[in-house]
Amino acid sequence: MNNITYLFPILVGLVFALRLYLNQRQARAIKAHFNNVPQRFKAQVSLKEHQKSGSYTLSKLKLNNWSNLVNSLLLIGLTTGGLIQYLDALIAEHLDLSFSITHGVLLIVALSVINLLVELPFSLYSTFNIEERFGFNHMTVALFIVDTLKTIIITAIIGIPMLYLVLWLMNMMGNMWWLWVWLTFCLFNIIIMLLYPTVIAPLFNKFSPLADEELKTRIYNLLNKCGFASNGIFVMDNSKRSSHGNAYFTGIGKTKRIVFFDTLIKQLSHGEIEAILAHELGHFKRKHVIKQIVISLSMTLVVLYVLSLLLHQPLFFQALGVNNMNNYSGLILFFLALGVVTFPLSPITSYLSRRNEFEADDFARQYSSKEDLIQGLVKLYRENASTLTPDDIYAKFYYSHPPASVRIAHLEQAH
Repeated sequence: MNNITYLFPILVGLVFALRLYLNQRQARAIKAHFNNVPQRFKAQVSLKEHQKSGSYTLSKLKLNNWSNLVNSLLLIGLTTGGLIQYLDALIAEHLDLSFSITHGVLLIVALSVINLLVELPFSLYSTFNIEERFGFNHMTVALFIVDTLKTIIITAIIGIPMLYLVLWLMNMMGNMWWLWVWLTFCLFNIIIMLLYPTVIAPLFNKFSPLADEELKTRIYNLLNKCGFASNGIFVMDNSKRSSHGNAYFTGIGKTKRIVFFDTLIKQLSHGEIEAILAHELGHFKRKHVIKQIVISLSMTLVVLYVLSLLLHQPLFFQALGVNNMNNYSGLILFFLALGVVTFPLSPITSYLSRRNEFEADDFARQYSSKEDLIQGLVKLYRENASTLTPDDIYAKFYYSHPPASVRIAHLEQAH
């Protein structure tokens, strides 16, 4: 290692230290309020339920600390530790594909397999220890294996041709390759959004039309009042994997559909479900979805342009432990380093997301019952064992939704 190759491990170490510090702050906040339910929630959340939420969150934080440590060490090992350089040479030696597109694809696939093997123990522990211990897991080992295999197959079917196309464009389109890759990425995302509701999602879950006629009538009345067209209202059999409840929209254009977890249907009253749905409708009516897509695609364009500049900088490759300057190595190194470099900016994206949630809540209270929305949210916090006493700094980094006390207070103060 020369002097410049020490910079990236130091940066990885600093980001790991920041993540550890934030987790410790969150743990201290939970422990400080472990034996006291916040005054606002005492009528709906028992001390036992509050302590369950605290213990559940603390268990996830401990696992996250270990996951961050292992992933940080892996990242250093892949880059300045020389593993990417070693795998690159190994592929070239045994397959005689040096610097070809197939070489690059094989290297990316090999790294993906390594990442999968590293993440697998954490996923297993989370599902069959933490989720099981707190009564949330309904997943069997057989279903876990089937889900994993399906994910691998689908990722390979979609991802490998996409990788070939991206690397071909990088090789063939000269200095403007980044623009062509971006246009391809935009098209790819549109296709996935169209296919996901009707082709991909049903491979994992069963989607049944909502059978509750009274609830269906309330929902269609809400949709008509909000001027929202949907391709159907469906209930997803989430209970075969977990007892966590949720609801979401999926698809674009005529493929848009509303999906309720079957667990949510059991947990909430009709009025509360309507209010939660009104919140989700608020995201569409306030253009949050379109804005997020535009921001995401714009940032992708900037990221690809920056990558196009770095591909011609020897220091970029040297700093990350790779000697061979080529497109596929540059692509791999850039996206490995991107998460480390951008993590300190997390409070910005989290703030924008939380602002959208406030706007969606304001929309929901105009088109449904504010009291039902508050009651529904409190039930979801309770049933999903979401902590009611997060650390403020931790929340600024990680929370895409406002903390429970802040969100409920905002709704209660609204007129």
